Amino acid sequence: MKTKYFLFFLIALHCCLYTGTQAQVQLSVKTDVQQIQVGDPLHYFVTASADTTKSTIRWAAFPDTFNTLEITERGKIDTLRNGATVTLKQRLLITGFDSGSFLIPRFVFLSENKDGSRDSLFTDSFRLLVQTVAVDTNQPFKGIKGVAVVESSWLDNLPLIIGLLIAIGIIAWVAVYFARNRKVAAPKPGPRVETYYERTIRLLDELDQKQLWQQDKVKDYYTELSETVRQYIEHRFQTNAMELTTEELLHKAKKHREMAVFRKSLKPLLQAADLAKFAKANPLPEEHIEALQLAKDFVRISKPKEESVPDPINK
Repeated sequence: MKTKYFLFFLIALHCCLYTGTQAQVQLSVKTDVQQIQVGDPLHYFVTASADTTKSTIRWAAFPDTFNTLEITERGKIDTLRNGATVTLKQRLLITGFDSGSFLIPRFVFLSENKDGSRDSLFTDSFRLLVQTVAVDTNQPFKGIKGVAVVESSWLDNLPLIIGLLIAIGIIAWVAVYFARNRKVAAPKPGPRVETYYERTIRLLDELDQKQLWQQDKVKDYYTELSETVRQYIEHRFQTNAMELTTEELLHKAKKHREMAVFRKSLKPLLQAADLAKFAKANPLPEEHIEALQLAKDFVRISKPKEESVPDPINK
């Protein structure tokens, strides 16, 4: 047994130091102790240096467990630079939960050289002695005590009760504060509603874009033109216009207090539409354009100063 401990003493004195000098790379490992008690940590230090102009280091893969030993903590790999030399360092915590002598094996590092070759570098392996907790057999055996019952009262929970009351008070104060000071969001404005005047102008523009008379659909052109204007008259002057003949509508306009002013502008438009629809007249292209312009002019000059939202009339 003395010889065994002497060997461990020599190993500890050597500090488990290993240095590899292959391919411009230096590798060394060391530990702080050579024997531990069950569950205690062993600090395992790894250092590798390389001249980056000649080689680069590929770090070893340390398994979580090996030979019943376990790595319980992995420090980050620190990098130190001194000119072209790069030094990498890492600290591992190793422990064992069974007593005995266990081997910490060699770990493989790779050196990738600038000439394309590769070299393998190995750390030293060494044994770690894991000991159990010392037991004094001269002391009398003591049995396991039963569960002790501890008397308690509400006063034991007084700090918790006070903390809860303070928390409830803070939450209530915050809720009341925000309830009193919250800003009511202004309602978002709805989509703008098209006025009846804008709707009529839009329909007349769309009629122009349809190019009906250019396609020899003269009757359809004047029918849609007349209906658009009559719908506008019904909304603008609050009077029936869709069911009246042109003469009846012009007669009503003559007696209408507001509409009488615009009768002269309306008359040539309605009469031109009647000729095209019923007399099957074939106006000239400039007359088609003039009829549409007469309709727009009538709508513009009769536009009210303050126009209300349009009636839901679908065209």
